[in-house]
Amino acid sequence: MGKIVKLFYYAGAVAILAGAVMRLTNPDIFSYVYLAGAVAFALAQFFLRVRHPHYAVRRLVVQQQIGGLFLIASGVLMFTHRHNEWMAIMLCGALMELYTAFRIPNEIEKHK
Repeated sequence: MGKIVKLFYYAGAVAILAGAVMRLTNPDIFSYVYLAGAVAFALAQFFLRVRHPHYAVRRLVVQQQIGGLFLIASGVLMFTHRHNEWMAIMLCGALMELYTAFRIPNEIEKHK
């Protein structure tokens, strides 16, 4: 099960990036690719939870999952609003993902 979830995680990340880049080249289907990637990415994060006894790591994992939900919300906004409101939500989700991607390994290493 772990390998399949990791496959969804990486495939979702690639689809998010491809969907964001496809906005420039193929504006008809970019939102479908982005939303499918965001859903796969966020679901993989929920299934790949880091179970750690320290509160700081658990808090960062929850922040990471909220970032994934922001990415899904931005994909939904692509369908409901045809302007660029979704970019603000995507930026928030991407910043949360970036922050937690660096902080979680540091906190785990600090508490070893």
